[in-house]
Amino acid sequence: MSALADPVKNAGAPLPAPGDRLLQVRGLRAQYGPTKVLHGLDFDVAARGITTILGANGAGKTTTLRAVCNMVRTEGEITLAGTRIDGLATENIVRRGVAHVPDGRGTFLNLSVEDNLRLGAYTRRDRDAVAPDYDRIYGYFPRLKERCKQQAGTLSGGEQQMLAVSRALMLRPRLLLLDEPSFGLAPKIVQHLFEIFRVINAQDGIGMLLVEQNASMALKLAQHAYLLETGRVVMSGPAEAIRNDESVRRSYLGY
Repeated sequence: MSALADPVKNAGAPLPAPGDRLLQVRGLRAQYGPTKVLHGLDFDVAARGITTILGANGAGKTTTLRAVCNMVRTEGEITLAGTRIDGLATENIVRRGVAHVPDGRGTFLNLSVEDNLRLGAYTRRDRDAVAPDYDRIYGYFPRLKERCKQQAGTLSGGEQQMLAVSRALMLRPRLLLLDEPSFGLAPKIVQHLFEIFRVINAQDGIGMLLVEQNASMALKLAQHAYLLETGRVVMSGPAEAIRNDESVRRSYLGY
């Protein structure tokens, strides 16, 4: 039984016009072995926009991000900036400007902060432009500059999350996929991190697809939201409208 009073409410809400789409996903299905997880998702990320995907544990949120990167067995159409990327190898999707910050952060714990950032730029061909990006990243996260020679495994959880995001930004992505960036972090650190996301989106114009259990924070950051239940979109629309929906407030926001 759905947690929502009306599980198909807003499921057909208008999507951005084609010219405004950075990412367009249609009929996305995904599975692990014989287990089907996603059942025909349609969703978009607007150019220079932030979209969030919400849902309970097991709804298919993380699988959705992995499917965009072709890290799981998928079917459907995935278009990035007007070009189909479904079926491409993951490394080629990265080269086209999709950066993934996985849950669990995924930093190289035995390497220094600086070396982690250097690895983030390994697919770039504009080598002359890489060096100035260190200053740009350190401007967002000054604490990383203080610890640039420090081994990543010795950083705090919040600092490791900053490093994971920074390493992805070194790719100079068009689209940033963020999987549970608040997980395990203190509320003050989460607040700071989400403010940085807002600044990065505004200043660099990077589109973001955010998967997040902290629905309240996600809906304040994003412009558009999709709610998943058991691998299906059951609600979608402007984030403000989703945030004000009574059934969402009861089930996901706790008031």
